[in-house]
Amino acid sequence: MPNNENKINAAITAVGMYVPDKVLDNKYFESIVDTNHEWIVSRTGIRERRKLENGATSDLATGAIIDLIKNSNLTPEEIDVIIVATVTPDMFFPPTACIVQNNIGASNSWGFDLSAACSGFLFALRTGASFIESGAYKKVVVVGADKMSSIVDYTDRNTCILFGDAASAVLLEPTTDTSIGLKDSILNIDGSGKDSLYMLGGGSLNPASHETVDNKMHYIYQDGKAVFKVAVKGMADVSVEVMKKNNLTSEDIAYLVPHQANLRIIDATAKRMGITSDKVMINIDKYGNTTAATIPLCLTEYYRAGKLKKGDNLILAAFGAGFTWGASHLVWSMD
Repeated sequence: MPNNENKINAAITAVGMYVPDKVLDNKYFESIVDTNHEWIVSRTGIRERRKLENGATSDLATGAIIDLIKNSNLTPEEIDVIIVATVTPDMFFPPTACIVQNNIGASNSWGFDLSAACSGFLFALRTGASFIESGAYKKVVVVGADKMSSIVDYTDRNTCILFGDAASAVLLEPTTDTSIGLKDSILNIDGSGKDSLYMLGGGSLNPASHETVDNKMHYIYQDGKAVFKVAVKGMADVSVEVMKKNNLTSEDIAYLVPHQANLRIIDATAKRMGITSDKVMINIDKYGNTTAATIPLCLTEYYRAGKLKKGDNLILAAFGAGFTWGASHLVWSMD
């Protein structure tokens, strides 16, 4: 039998968020592409999203961590590790985590960027939790941050309406109370989906050139129908799988915390899990798809609204480019 006497779980002990001031509502998109408010809402659930006019992903991540620090007893010097989940790093190198570390004065930390598209926060959360569970580190900050406006083609009506800019962060700390914290994760990738959602330009395959710019290769490409089909199945299947693995019924779940890509995908996942709409965290209407930031943004907003209590069973679920997807069972640990 395994010895659980000295087992350590990773618990979320603080949260933070940052969204830019600039709001792009659906009326704005009516003025630049052939679309309308009703169509956007009925297909996606999005009413508005935010845009960072000046700055980079590091500024979003910095803002989220500063907000976390202000609302906790944490000091920057106490942070051991910073993991930045993003697909829009400031630059290829140095890592965005280095810029964030310098911005916040976390002089005793190390860190890195993690790229897993819209599943980035789930992958980073599992990674950060492993550092805590190993006993090697006491305070790990995981931040999902993306400036999606920097890679969106605002002449493409199929994609430009979907994405927004934001960041949100959580602090992971060790607890010997194994009834709370990150309990389990099921994470997957399937590279056969690489042709359905990607950005071709700028990497070693297609280095930046006049040709890559002229061909709009530095923007998101998405085969919407193909992605929708596999995302609905992938997110729903893995959410049910993690529930069954942990002997959870729909009645046990306080909230599904889904990646905010499309309200129809979210609804399908909830239906498959057998949970009602009041037990689904939603903020896609306000922020759109902020990629790695969506899940922690939901957690932060719902916690601050008094809707989360210690001991709540949460299922976190995401699907993204790669394909990447997964679900986690998290028991809320903050009063």
